[in-house]
Parts: sequence; C-alpha cells; structure tokens
Amino acid sequence: MTTALADRARAGRQRRTPAPGYPRKGLILTLGGGALAAFAMLPATVQARGVPQSFADLAERVKPAVVSIAVERTGSPSATRRLPPGFRNPFPEGSPYHDFFRRFFDGPDRGGPAEPRRRFRAVGSGFVIDPTGFVVTNHHVVDNATKVEVVFDSGKRRKATVVGRDAKTDLALLKVKGDGPFPHIVWGDSDKTRVGDWILAVGNPFGLNSTVTAGIVSARGRSLGSAALVDFLQVDAPINKGNSGGPTFNMAGEVVGVNTAIYSPTGGSVGLGFAIPSNTAREVIAQLRSGGKISRGWLGVQIQDVSEDIAKAVGLEKPRGALVAAVMPDSPAARAGVQPSDIIVGWAGKEIEDTRDLVRKVAYTKAGRKVTAVVWRNGGRKSLTVLVAESGVQQAAASAGASPRGSAELGLSVAPVDDGLRRRFGLKRGAEGLVIVEVEPDSAAAAKNLRPGDLVTHVNGNKVAAAAAMKRHVEEARRDGRAAVLFRILRGERPIFVTVELG
Repeated sequence: MTTALADRARAGRQRRTPAPGYPRKGLILTLGGGALAAFAMLPATVQARGVPQSFADLAERVKPAVVSIAVERTGSPSATRRLPPGFRNPFPEGSPYHDFFRRFFDGPDRGGPAEPRRRFRAVGSGFVIDPTGFVVTNHHVVDNATKVEVVFDSGKRRKATVVGRDAKTDLALLKVKGDGPFPHIVWGDSDKTRVGDWILAVGNPFGLNSTVTAGIVSARGRSLGSAALVDFLQVDAPINKGNSGGPTFNMAGEVVGVNTAIYSPTGGSVGLGFAIPSNTAREVIAQLRSGGKISRGWLGVQIQDVSEDIAKAVGLEKPRGALVAAVMPDSPAARAGVQPSDIIVGWAGKEIEDTRDLVRKVAYTKAGRKVTAVVWRNGGRKSLTVLVAESGVQQAAASAGASPRGSAELGLSVAPVDDGLRRRFGLKRGAEGLVIVEVEPDSAAAAKNLRPGDLVTHVNGNKVAAAAAMKRHVEEARRDGRAAVLFRILRGERPIFVTVELG
C-alpha cells in the first residue's frame, strides 16, 4: 500500500503537457469565462468586503462598558408551572391523584395550598451609556426585581436601581450606585445598518460574562408577536439565554441594537437572534431617563392595510399607507378633519408604508405636538394638522387594524365591538360593549386577571359602549374617593364582576 501511494505521489509531481487554453500557473478558477468577466466588471462598491482579520481590537475597546445584570426576585415555584387559564384538576376528589395534582399545580385561587415565596436569581446583560452610570437592559431582565446588581468586565459589582421600564419595547434603564466615571459606549445610527453588515455581540450567555460573538445583520424590519412598536434587526451572531439586554455593535464600536430575543427549537442559538434597533432604543431610553415613564401619542382611528385592489380603486400608484376604516369621536383625528376612507400616506414629513408603520410613528410622537398628516382623498393628497393626544397603550390590532384607546392608570386597552373584533375573539354577533384588546403587564388590570377578549359591558353599574364613557366613569369614581372600580365583563358567555384598583 505504501509503495502504491508513493507511486501516485511521484506521478502527480511529473510535469504534464497542459491542454490548450489551460493555465500553466496561478489560481485555477471554476467560473466560466463569461461569469469571470461579469465579476470583474462589478464596481468596487458592490464587491464583498473581506472578512476582518480579527475582532480583538474592537472587543477590547467595548467590553469594559458591557455588564452582567444579576437580579433577585421573590416568587412562588408553582408560578412557573401554572396551567393554562380554564384548566382544572382532572381527578375527582378522593382520588389519590387529586391531592397530588392540587399540591403541584393548583394555587390558592384554585383550592391549592399557599406556597412560601422563595427568592431566586436570574442573569442578563446590559451596557453603560453614560459616564455617570446609566445602564440599558431589557424590561424582562429586571421585571419584578427586588434587588439588582451590575457586574463589570473587571468583576467589580455595584448595586443598581431601576429608573424606568417599558414593557411595550422591552427596554429598561438602570442607574449604578457609586461615583463614576464609568466606562461607557455610544449609540450608533441603526437606520444606516444594512443587511450583510458585520456586527459584534457582547453579553452574559448562560452566566458566562464578557462573551463575544460575531456575525452579520441577516434582515431588517422583523416583527415579533405583539411587539408592534419595534421593527427588529435579525442577526446571526450567536446569542443565547443571558444575552438579553446586551449590545450589538457595528464595526465602529457603536451600539446599533439591543439583543432581546432568539428563535430556537432547542433553546440555544441557531442563528436567529433579534435586536431592538438603536434608534428606537435611544428614543425610549431618553424618555425613561427624563421622567421614568413613556408618553406615547394617540390618533384615534381604526385602520387597515391598503391592498392592490384598493390602491387601484382610489388611484394610488401602489399599495401603501393606512386606510381609515373609522374615526373615533372627539379624537385628535376627528378634530383634524380625518375622514373614513382617507388613506394616511404621510406623517410628520415621512412617508407611511403600512398600518404598522403608522402605528409606530404615531406612538413615538410626543403628546401635545402638532403634526402634519397627509391623506389621500378623492384622488389627491391633502394636508391636515393633527394635535397629538396621549394614550397609555398603543397597538395595531391584528386583522381589523383597530387602534384601541386605553386607560393608562388601569393598564388596559379597549375598543368598541366590530366585525373584525368579533372574528378575532370569537364574540357572538349580538355582543355589545368594549372589547379588551390588550392588558399591560404588572398593571392593576393584569393583577385581576383581565384578559384580551373579555367584553366590558358595565363600569360601576353603568352600561358602556365607548371608550370615552368608560374613562368618564373611572374619573367619576376617582373624584368620589373610591379605591376601585367595578367591571362587569363577559368571558365567553359567563358574566363576571371584577374590581380593579385605582392607582
């Protein structure tokens, strides 16, 4: 065998006469002549840039400002294994399995025993944006935290306080206790980030602090579930549990995203990570820093996307904008002269692509600001001046495209019953009242287990069919010195009375 291999090697070294046209020296290319010529003709601006020789200098520069977030929470172990709403103990009383099931799955509200509240720790990531010690992380990292510590790359630990949180964008702002200056990093412009750009992620996956991974921007404008106010960047840099709240850097060392979520059938990275764009995060964090809470704009319209057929029917050159299906009475839109069948194609000097784009632009408009809205009406553009109002909750409803109005102090968002909401929540045709379309986490409404799809029929004994009426009755209860309001709701066909505390 050895002799045969040696013979083959000698034969390979023997000089052969090349075939006509075969290159005698240099790189052998498998591209055809036409493909090679086409590649050579590509301008330099569209040819792929080489892989960086190393990310070491960049990592060394940014790591000191990336921190681990250690959080202590108090909770009940059964909270992590609670069954879906409506599910009940399947075993009859007297069965040996009945008590077992009750002990492990039923909380006190279902007849189970009260469990001692236990402390447990969780970890995430964050980054310092200011020499005085302001730290950005995710809302879900510090949600319900009783104690927060920031751990620097050097291993030094500092206590931190939560300045403010925003569940709608999953962002939170912390303040490190102690004197600075602290190492910090700067925001970049996520609008300039392109698909294919190199990025670097730094964080604390699985408790392994100061972990650095690299990849590219895989896509832009991704939508994740109910996170209607964020157009995520999709990245393929490996991020895992514990990376939440950590930064995504461009090659200039600027933060262009806040790592927030992954999509994975295994629980680990499979190359589908999602980051909040820096331009969105920077605006939210600025509001949290100035007042600890978020103020979002409200327009007061029900909207839907413009299809190709609709665009042709109204004379638009292509499907774009948001079609107004209804205008809420006494809303900013109504006062500005917006009409049903208008198509909103511009907002504050920017074009509107679709309903999600309009919802985001309105939500990020400061309440009290006057904005020029451009509508397509009767085959032409018309400019209207809108005085934006404030709303506690903003979200584009799914298929119907409704923009519900909410009660910030109660933490819920409602909309009048219409055909779209009937289909969405399975309501009966004759149902009347206000449909709860969203409940804020950690709100008074959430504490009483109010859910999307619940139908509010009465508030403090008064029948309600409009959000303004509900708000009026809530304000009356507050003026009368009441500590809570009484809701009558229909959940399916079952009427329930629920008291919701006033903040």
